[in-house]
Amino acid sequence: MLATLLPFEYDPDAGEHGALIGHMARGNDQWREPVRGEAMVIVRGPEAYISPTWYATKTEHHRVVPTWDYVAAHVYGQLVVHDDPAWIEAQMRRLTDRHEAAGAEPWSVDQAPAAYIAGRLRAVVGVEVVIHRVEAKFKLSQNQPGQNIDGVVRGLEARGQAHDAAVAAAVRAHAPQPSGP
Repeated sequence: MLATLLPFEYDPDAGEHGALIGHMARGNDQWREPVRGEAMVIVRGPEAYISPTWYATKTEHHRVVPTWDYVAAHVYGQLVVHDDPAWIEAQMRRLTDRHEAAGAEPWSVDQAPAAYIAGRLRAVVGVEVVIHRVEAKFKLSQNQPGQNIDGVVRGLEARGQAHDAAVAAAVRAHAPQPSGP
């Protein structure tokens, strides 16, 4: 197995389920290896450490431990390598434009000298994962009673670390609904 951390863009127009497109350094041997079976891309969502001190049941019986709440997807598909400068440039522009869009003065590939960009394009290869299936996974304290879930949401909101607000919203959204009378 080989793994490389890469940014991907979703292309809904490729294949039945779309494709993830990106690029990697030509010096990375992964793109040269023969493909055996499906490729897998792990797409991480928000995640956070959950303290047992947030559980109301801690004061009742102390049978609590820390855990990790998360949202992730495993995307499976056929890996296609693109050693075509035009394909790679289009992918780079798309990625750059998406991430620069919110800036006060967005940078554009066109701002760099053409010869420099041509050299950068020769230093990478394009990669595409044509999606066959997606398995979504999440653990969001859904195994806890309501009072503990409330404590997790309050604890995350109070702590305020990087992904805490997003995890709190996801925990709230996926909390089991109380059954009616």
